[in-house]
Formats: sequence, structure tokens, C-alpha cells
Amino acid sequence: MDRNRLALAAVAAVLALPLVTAAQHARPAPYGDRLTVLPAAPARSAVRVRGAAVEAYDPRSGARSWTYRRDGRRPLAVRTAPGHAFALWSDGMVTDTARVLSVDAVRWHRAVPGLAGWLAGRPGRAAGVLQQLAPAGMLAVVTPERIAAYRTADGDLRWTLPARRECAFDPGRVARVAGVLIVAQPCRDRDVWTQELVAVDTLGRIAPGRTPLGNELPARVGAARGV
Repeated sequence: MDRNRLALAAVAAVLALPLVTAAQHARPAPYGDRLTVLPAAPARSAVRVRGAAVEAYDPRSGARSWTYRRDGRRPLAVRTAPGHAFALWSDGMVTDTARVLSVDAVRWHRAVPGLAGWLAGRPGRAAGVLQQLAPAGMLAVVTPERIAAYRTADGDLRWTLPARRECAFDPGRVARVAGVLIVAQPCRDRDVWTQELVAVDTLGRIAPGRTPLGNELPARVGAARGV
């Protein structure tokens, strides 16, 4: 009798396994990600916003290699670097997608505080929010309240620079000089013009005598020290 019960339990477990597996696959992807990789992927691709998706395509033939959507969200801007496609979304999320897709194609997601409300109803504001810092290992996200820099390899937040009191950064007014990003910071006190421009690089605000943190991955730091 006990043997029959054990046999029935084993059969039930085997029959239930495909259902459990199907349920796992049916769960929605984190952050509403919908990534579609097309079979005929071009060797070289450009990246653009098209409708409600970010897509990589061959600029000569127009053939697409992949499309990336997020449920209920729209991409507002993209910026590329070697091997990376950064996107800014309507909910204030920043994502990094591999230009040449692998199993883990969407590398990381970072929610930027206050950005969704500032972008709401004004998608044109997204231009200039994403700024690559030379070399390509860092991405700056410029918002009125702060500049935040993320390491592109893993999305680690490396530094933040808040705007001065009664001032705000303007993502639409930036310039580059010899690898330095200069961002406008308009202030209510228009007489103090030196406060209205801020220069940053991969290590943060450029200022005399600064002691910035390093931005290398932990393994590389250990190798550099001979650990």
C-alpha cells in the first residue's frame, strides 16, 4: 500500500514539473522588459528611439538586430558608447543594453529620483540628460537637482554632485572641452556668474586639491595594488 502511494506521489511530481517550469517562464520580466532579438542581426548597428521602443539597426540596410520595450513606459533618449546603448525612460529609469546582445543583454537599471516628474509631459527635456564622460567607462545623468555618475560596466553609482542652493543644472546647456563636461547651473543671483558653470569629469567636480574616489571595478583595483 505504501509503495503504491509513493509511486502515485512520484508520478504526480513528474506531471507537475512542466507546469511549475511554465509558470516560472510566464512570470513578467523585471522592470517590464521586452527584449526581442531578431535572427538576421547586422554586424554593425546604430541605436535609436522609434515609437515605444529602443532599436538597434543597420544604418545602411535598415535591418533591425533587436528591439527593447518596457511595459507602460516610453524611451525618451538614447546615448551610445562602445558596446553600450543607454536609454532614458519616461518613468525616470536609465538602462544599459549591450550593443551586441548576449544572454544578459540588459545589463542594469537605475531609477533616478525626481526625474520622472520633471520629464512628465515634457519629453523634450530628455535631450542632454545622458552624458558620456571620457573615457567611456562612466555615464553622467544630469538633472536639475544633481549630476550622478554611474560606472557603465555594472551601473554602480560612483559620485553625485548636488546643485548649489537656489541654483539648478540645465541638461540642455552642456559643452565639452578636452574630455571635460561643462554644465550650466543657472542661479537666482545672476551677479555671481562663476556659480553658473560647473566642470566635471569621471572623478567628479573639477576643483583644486580634490581627492576623488577611484572608479575602477573592485577586481581591477586589487590587481593595480598587487593584491
